[in-house]
Amino acid sequence: MTTSSGFSPWSRLRRAALIGMMLAGLPFAPACRPHPSASAPLKVVFFTDVHARTEWDTPQALAKAARAITAEHADLVICGGDMITDGFNATPAQAAPRWDAYHAMHAAIRPPPVCAIGNHDLVGAEPADGSPPAADPRAEFRTRLGLDQIYRSFDFRGFHFILLDPFEVTGGDEPYRGFVGPEQMRWLHADLARTPRDVPILLVSHMPRLTVVYQLAQGLATPVPANRGILNNREVLAAFANHRLLAVLQGHLHVEELIRWRGTTFITGGAVCGQWWRGPWQGTPEGYGVLLLHPDRVEWEYHPYGWQARRPAGR
Repeated sequence: MTTSSGFSPWSRLRRAALIGMMLAGLPFAPACRPHPSASAPLKVVFFTDVHARTEWDTPQALAKAARAITAEHADLVICGGDMITDGFNATPAQAAPRWDAYHAMHAAIRPPPVCAIGNHDLVGAEPADGSPPAADPRAEFRTRLGLDQIYRSFDFRGFHFILLDPFEVTGGDEPYRGFVGPEQMRWLHADLARTPRDVPILLVSHMPRLTVVYQLAQGLATPVPANRGILNNREVLAAFANHRLLAVLQGHLHVEELIRWRGTTFITGGAVCGQWWRGPWQGTPEGYGVLLLHPDRVEWEYHPYGWQARRPAGR
């Protein structure tokens, strides 16, 4: 017997408690855990840009990635979004098999991942078959993960984690852009007001806050397109001026990148799918990242999981 989201039950009471936490994206941990120290860093796996689908033996790749992530024995696992592929241009019925493929991976990972939203996870924003756009493209994401709110925060072993929703659906030639709107900014300021200033914070956002990928790939004067980065990134980062923003975890670009700026480590976490299941992209193979979090610094390594692309040429 399985739930509608594909998670296997254990005992009746344990299933009710643990599956509720899994679907809500909450880490399994007692409320009181030791504060981080130099001798006991918090180990976090960060994976992003899964682009789950059913073709080209992709479910086998997802199972392989899940085994590798679980074998890291992390304290916390975070998914940076784009769990499915092409949800933006799909109807809920078209996206359903992709969600099922992702949930099989999700259910196999321990501890269960905490998930941020990606642009491909907005379902039905502009269906390619001409169907009417979804009234709420985020509804499928919330339903599938059992969430009331997409942007949210939690505390874990002395660190404060914030997950944002960085998308504004605009339509037209650029159907979405990276932007954190006024309502979410008000929530962010309120959340930070409740957070002690000495607590190290990790910000998780699918769309990058800071990147030099375009400058390195296309030339120093190349701007970041509006659908590849957060347009109001300075406003967002300014909200942390009186706090300890230890790291920003981001995805979307499918490359591994690490930047340190004014005491904050910005990490673009590669992609589970690499070049959309065609192999490595810009020198970054299919993989995920492992962080060791100390109160004052971050250690990062990118771990390929050994998948050999099976997507046919030209597809």
